[in-house]
Amino acid sequence: MDYRRRLRKLRIGLDANGFDAMVVSHLPNVRYLSGFTGSSAALIVTGTRAVLFTDGRYRAQAREEVKSARTVIGTKPPIAAAGEWLADNRNLLGRGLLSVGIEGEHLTVASQKRLKAELGSTFRLKDAPPLIEQGRMVKDRNEIDCIRNAIEVGAGLFDSALATIRPGTKEIDVAGAMEFEARRRGAEGMSFETIIASGARSALPHGRASRQPIPRDGFVVCDFGVILEGYCSDRTRTVYVGTASSGARAFYAAILDAQRAAIEAIKPGVSCEAVDRAARKVLQKNKLARYFTHSTGHGVGLEIHEAPRVAAGQEQLLKSGMVITVEPGAYIPGQWGVRIEDVVVVTETGCEVLAPKQKEFIEV
Repeated sequence: MDYRRRLRKLRIGLDANGFDAMVVSHLPNVRYLSGFTGSSAALIVTGTRAVLFTDGRYRAQAREEVKSARTVIGTKPPIAAAGEWLADNRNLLGRGLLSVGIEGEHLTVASQKRLKAELGSTFRLKDAPPLIEQGRMVKDRNEIDCIRNAIEVGAGLFDSALATIRPGTKEIDVAGAMEFEARRRGAEGMSFETIIASGARSALPHGRASRQPIPRDGFVVCDFGVILEGYCSDRTRTVYVGTASSGARAFYAAILDAQRAAIEAIKPGVSCEAVDRAARKVLQKNKLARYFTHSTGHGVGLEIHEAPRVAAGQEQLLKSGMVITVEPGAYIPGQWGVRIEDVVVVTETGCEVLAPKQKEFIEV
C-alpha cells in the first residue's frame, strides 16, 4: 500500500481547509494512512510530519507495520500523547492560534476534553471534513485485489449454508457452520454478525441468526462477509426451503431484476442516486417499491459500511475504482423477504461484479 501517497493527499486537503495539523483517531483511518493494525493508536499529520502514538503492547508490531510515520511508544492514552507532542512541538507548526483538525464523529467528548487540556489555549480544535474517507472511496489496485480475495473467500461460505439449511435446523447452527468455514479458509474474522433469517423472519432486513428452527416452507436470507488482509466482503443470497409457489418465484425474480437494473446503471459519472433509482423503478413496476426499506448499496473496504452511500438524494458521482454493494430487497412483514447482494468495482467503462455466482432461484 502506498501510505506516503495517501499522506500527501491528506496534506493537500488539510492545507486547503486551513489546518495546521490533524489528529487521526478512527482506527480504520489510522490503518489507511500508516498500515498500523493495533487496537490503540492516534496519528498526527502535519504539513511535514506524521507521528503514530501507541503503547508498549504494540512496540514490535508498530515497528514492523509502520513505515510512513515516526512511532512513539508511550504510557499515556494515545490521544493524550498526541496532544502532548503537539504542545511540545508547537514551534514546528507556526505562530499564532493553530488549527488542529479532529474526527468529530469518532472522538468522544471525554477524549476531546483530554486533548484540549494537553494543548492549551494556543490551539483550536475544529471538526475536520471527511478528507480521509473521501480518499478511501476510490480504491487502488492493491485494495481492489484484497477485496477481490475477500469476496472469493466469502462466496465459498454459501456452500456451507446450502449444506446446512434444512427444516428444523437452528439459524445459529447455519451461521456457525459458515463462520467455521470462514476461519478454515483463512478469514481474520467476519465483516459483521452473520444474518440468517428464515420464514417470517426473512422480512427482517437485519435478522441476525437466532435460535429459531428453520421452517419447512419459506425463504431464508443469508447475509455474510469475511475480513481478509483487513478488507471486508459482503454478500447476500436468499434460498427457498420447500416447494416454492409461483408467487414466491415471481417475488424473487423481481428482486433479481432490480439488482440487474442497478448493476447495468453503474459507470463513472453516474450518481449514486441514479443507481438507487434504477433498482426502485423495477420494484415499482412490480408493486414492491414500498417494501424496499433500505438503500441500494454502500461502499466497502476497511470497513463494511463506508462512503459512498447508494441511496436516494445521494449526488456523489461514481468514479473508477469505487467499490460498492448492490443489494435491493423487499420485505413483507409477517410473510417473507428477499435480498440479493453483490459487490462491484466501478471500471472505466462500467463495472465488474466480483464472484457473480449462485443467484439463480434455489430450493433446498
